[in-house]
Amino acid sequence: MTMTRPRLRQGPRGGGNWLLLIPAIALLAIVLGVPLVENVVRSFQTPFGTTGVTFDNYVRIFTVPSTLTILLRTLIAAIIVTVVALVFGYPYAYLMTRVGPRARGLMLTIVLIPFWTSALARNFAWIILLGNHAPVQQFFAFFGNPNVVLYGTAGGVILAMSQVLLPFMVLPLYASLGGIDRRLLLAARGLGSSPLVAFWRIYWPLSRTGVASGLILVFTLACGFYVTPALVGSPQQSLVAQLLGQETNQLLDFAGAGALGTFILIVTLALVAWANRVGGSINAIGAVSVEGRK
Repeated sequence: MTMTRPRLRQGPRGGGNWLLLIPAIALLAIVLGVPLVENVVRSFQTPFGTTGVTFDNYVRIFTVPSTLTILLRTLIAAIIVTVVALVFGYPYAYLMTRVGPRARGLMLTIVLIPFWTSALARNFAWIILLGNHAPVQQFFAFFGNPNVVLYGTAGGVILAMSQVLLPFMVLPLYASLGGIDRRLLLAARGLGSSPLVAFWRIYWPLSRTGVASGLILVFTLACGFYVTPALVGSPQQSLVAQLLGQETNQLLDFAGAGALGTFILIVTLALVAWANRVGGSINAIGAVSVEGRK
């Protein structure tokens, strides 16, 4: 007498799994999709709510000198902030992969502390640090230049934005560097390679995914930053986010602001597409999963 095993009932293979996405898709469509579509439609309207369809709002982005100056200033500030974040974030993320679990947890906590602190509190702290007779001015006075005041300047805005956005560079880098097999470096050293050559030929190419993710993430956030330039900077050194606020709150030019916002969105999507093309998917929270596997 042979005994037959009971057949297990198998569910559908992914047939209805997409239904679980309906609540999230509906929420995104309501809170993000509808305002975005409305903003794009408004960008083709004539200024100040009059009837008609026009491309003048987009033409003004590239023809008005003040707008071009602000766009160029924003681009330069975003590039500098991104480079500073990479220069300081890469060694920090690398060190996180080399220390023990206890030190790694402490370093990860230090990176996450800014997310637990109010953005206004951080920016007001920078106002105190960058003002007259403040620690930053005293630091320059120690080197013989007591008249340096960074509050209300582009340099002060870049310094504050670099500190605020540094965690957005460290986390993707840590997620990428934590998955690199260091035995490859040992093999290169065993074959006679110098540490610098081994880093440049092996470690750096393997870390480019995290580098691309961090660069695009910090750059896109820096392009649209509002609170720090508004509080630490000045109207004479305004960035594109302050220009958008001025057009909507003071000039009531919603069509022009919609065109400028749409243009920034297109540039951001193009950068994200480029990052995905070179193999870097933006995942700043991926560091948590890497930490859990160690």
